[in-house]
Amino acid sequence: MNAVHAGQPAPLGATVSPGGVNFSVFSRSATAIELLLFDKVNAAAPAETIRLDPTRHRTYHYWHAFVPGLRPGQVYAFRADGPFAPEAGLRFDRQKVLLDPYGLAVAVPDAYDRAAATQPGDNASVAMKSVVADPGTYDWEDDTPLKRPFVETIVYEMHVRGFTANPNSGVCAEKRGTYAGLIEKIPYLKDLGVTAVELLPVYQFDPQDAPGKLNYWGYQPISFFAPHHAYSSRKDPLAVIDEFRDMVKALHRAGLEVILDVVFNHTTEGGQHGPTMCYRGLANEFYYILEDDKSRYADYTGCGNTLNANHPIVRRLIKDSLRYWVAEMHVDGFRFDLASILSRDEKGRPLPNPPVLWDIESDPWLAGTKLIAEAWDAAGLYQVGNFVGDSWTEWNGRFRDDVRGFLKGNDHSVSAIATRLLGSPDLYGHENREAEQSINFVACHDGFTLNDVVSYNEKHNDANGENNRDGANDNQSWNCGIEGPTDDPGVEALRERQIKNFFTLELLAAGTPMLLMGDEVRHTQRGNNNAYCHDSELTWFDWDLVDRHAGLHRFVKVLNGFRQRRDVVAEGDTLTLGELLDRAHIEWHGVALNRPDWGERSHSLAFTVRSLRARFLLHGMLNAYWEPLTFELPPGQDGNGQRWRRCIDTARRPPDDIATWADAPPITADAYEVQPRSVVLLARALPSAVRPGASTR
Repeated sequence: MNAVHAGQPAPLGATVSPGGVNFSVFSRSATAIELLLFDKVNAAAPAETIRLDPTRHRTYHYWHAFVPGLRPGQVYAFRADGPFAPEAGLRFDRQKVLLDPYGLAVAVPDAYDRAAATQPGDNASVAMKSVVADPGTYDWEDDTPLKRPFVETIVYEMHVRGFTANPNSGVCAEKRGTYAGLIEKIPYLKDLGVTAVELLPVYQFDPQDAPGKLNYWGYQPISFFAPHHAYSSRKDPLAVIDEFRDMVKALHRAGLEVILDVVFNHTTEGGQHGPTMCYRGLANEFYYILEDDKSRYADYTGCGNTLNANHPIVRRLIKDSLRYWVAEMHVDGFRFDLASILSRDEKGRPLPNPPVLWDIESDPWLAGTKLIAEAWDAAGLYQVGNFVGDSWTEWNGRFRDDVRGFLKGNDHSVSAIATRLLGSPDLYGHENREAEQSINFVACHDGFTLNDVVSYNEKHNDANGENNRDGANDNQSWNCGIEGPTDDPGVEALRERQIKNFFTLELLAAGTPMLLMGDEVRHTQRGNNNAYCHDSELTWFDWDLVDRHAGLHRFVKVLNGFRQRRDVVAEGDTLTLGELLDRAHIEWHGVALNRPDWGERSHSLAFTVRSLRARFLLHGMLNAYWEPLTFELPPGQDGNGQRWRRCIDTARRPPDDIATWADAPPITADAYEVQPRSVVLLARALPSAVRPGASTR
């Protein structure tokens, strides 16, 4: 190999040029850095070790070198020497192989061993390693992020591997559970009517980071740039980059956006006894929030450590990662896991104007990118309704809880369900924002599936190996009379009806709906509400259910189509919450017109909605009571002969439970009997000459 040149401190990572590769890594307190070059990922030792001279290969706190002759595909890593002084926040271990924090690809040896990074000794043969990549060589064929407005968005939260891992997926064995396998199932997503996929973590994580189990969800990141290698159908460690891009390009061609679930709140290196794999071994004192006793990590995540997100070095890392995924991988947006942690300073205190959040929001490279916050953390910081920034949307956990409570039959729930249907103005009404700021969901990866919400009163997490202590205890669920699976036709009919109720309220409410993979076909995790450690049929999409629950699947498809017409709020219009209340004619009713019952024991509500630009007058009736209720209807025929039509009645059997406008049967009576625990939606066409009067709030 030719002589190693001094190189440059920027850009960070491994940068390919015609003559070789420039490497740069940050470490302020290291006394020595070694660049390790491996012939292959399974090599027991590096083929060459390049010791960087601090007088020649260091500028400020950046260690760098240019190595002539290297090309993409080169496997590499670092070793860092320095003081092991945990009391000062320093944890250097010169025997440990370290990933490049800016590495674009990660290779994992066949004998990868997480435990070796926690124990004394050299772990070169069993450590993850970085791979030199050149991101500018892919043919995107004019693809760009879609920039679909939230008002037109229906999100589908899904797991890349879980979507096609099941043998009954019809995907060939080599592609099951991969980005390539997902491509084959895009027609299903398109037919279902969703407009965006929100992928559980897809950058490199440690699958061994689970106590005695396998980390399936992927919330244990180690690289914020490299796509997870195990989701590639090909062994070449660089092929995963292009396979991910192939998936994004194919989804875009189908009109589907790609949103990544990103974890910038902690890493897989864990607490004080965790492995040294990357950040801990290079600049532990900067990358993590440490307690006053700097040998201990502040833990606002429940995962052992917390990234120091508002430190300039970490802020740059986060912003550079987001830019990379948008510019080079063409993703459309990000959902930030435990996003409230990004508002904490180096002492863990919430900041009124967190620099990293404003960096993200104001970055011109990220303009138009969807930003979704899970606006809470594991230490009790809850910011739903007041998350910092102007362009962030938020997972609305209150929507989930209040819809579940209403359909369960809780007291004091009618006023809350009305508020959620209006886009949660109690949370967001103080901001001049669209109702779509609220990401409405009733189930997500973390918790019960929708089938299990109506099938279990208690969590059943024994298979996780933690004696059922893990997972949330308060799920606002109701088993409809029997815990778990049953052959009782009455209970099964009630459960199916309740699931349709959930979908109806979620997709009719103002806000952006998010559906959970498999809920549309009643996927069950058998009562496990924390299935993070199960890579099995417990969590995989069961494709046999598409036929088994064809009626429910059709119901969701038609409902998604109805939602996409935007007839509920405004045809082709984006309304702020204020406009929704001021410009839409909204009348609340009980079983009698204009007499809503807001009492604590009430379990029913009706409403009539007209929007200035909508083509339909809508009348909804919600009955969470255990007996039928007869609701008075507004006049069903006007001077133009327009009658009410029944679009949805969740108590009816398919295909009469939902109908498109063209097929919806007319209603001629002046009252409608709504069956127990069911939702009905009627619609009536509005001639263009008809204009509603003033709002009634």
